[in-house]
Amino acid sequence: MLLDMISWDLDARVLQVIFGFAIGAVFGIAAQSSKFCLRRAIAGSRDERGPAGAVWVTALATAIVSYMIARSAGLVDLDGHRYLDANLPFVAIMIGGLAFGAGMVLARGCVSRLSVLSATGNLRAVTVLIIFAIAAHATLKGVLAPLRTALGSISTTLPFGSISDVAMGSAASAALAIAAAIYLIHRFRPSWRDVALGLVIGLTPTLGWATTSILLFDEFDPLAVQSVAFTLPWTDTLFWTIASTAVPAGFGTGLVGGVLLGSFASAAVRRELKLESFETPGQSLRYGAGAALMGVGGVLAGGCTIGAGLSGSATLSIAALLALVSIAIGGALMARLLSRTPAMHFA
Repeated sequence: MLLDMISWDLDARVLQVIFGFAIGAVFGIAAQSSKFCLRRAIAGSRDERGPAGAVWVTALATAIVSYMIARSAGLVDLDGHRYLDANLPFVAIMIGGLAFGAGMVLARGCVSRLSVLSATGNLRAVTVLIIFAIAAHATLKGVLAPLRTALGSISTTLPFGSISDVAMGSAASAALAIAAAIYLIHRFRPSWRDVALGLVIGLTPTLGWATTSILLFDEFDPLAVQSVAFTLPWTDTLFWTIASTAVPAGFGTGLVGGVLLGSFASAAVRRELKLESFETPGQSLRYGAGAALMGVGGVLAGGCTIGAGLSGSATLSIAALLALVSIAIGGALMARLLSRTPAMHFA
């Protein structure tokens, strides 16, 4: 759409990098300021679980509503996207979700939160992200690809791939999500600043879908339709960094760059830049195990807490919603295990 309306003198891929960078910067600023993370809502301290959960559900409700509006206006088109496929590889999604959820608790942050922290000087987060990206790439195209293929072959065919395909499904889901957000905000009283930032974060998935599916879609050189996510973008960014002449940057690489810069800028303004590293060898082991679980799990589940949990769930995809539920269960189970088994802390 924008390619026809405006002469950019740039090809669609470069424009997607730029738009991805801008969307990522907005996400990074909002996520750093609000400490946005699903792990905090599932396995945080008693005082932070409720408010963090209220903000996260606010973002999810905003994503669902904004996607529904954009779809009605013809600003997004996900026809043929894997999230909307009625063929559901449920075994891979559930195992991957459980692994990712367990990993994010071990590493004390989901990939989006660790991306934000890495930009503020947290060297633990940097290490986790490197291991995560390598494990994810190994599952996509490397030594663990046969495992992904085997688990992905176990599937079932549903009557529909998204709740939005059911009559009044979108409207009912949006109403339910809004009601849940209002209830949680009323009960746990998060700051209105964090609620507002949750609204901003919730808009970014729809902006991503609109950018790659309609606004910057080039029918003569079609690129992958994607949105705000961290599993594939981090693997692409890692290998673009070391082999940029063979692996061109895309929307995901721009997004990661924007998140890092936005997070750094926000932390600098708030005077929250601080170098931190591992305290014990045992802590390194715990975070490394969490990173590997998230890398493998994120690929098997089809996304992370943001890719599947927010961007995918905004489309009311059955696969994405199953991944989100599985991640939450995996995180809760690991948190319970850690609370009952002090030795599991590796420190």
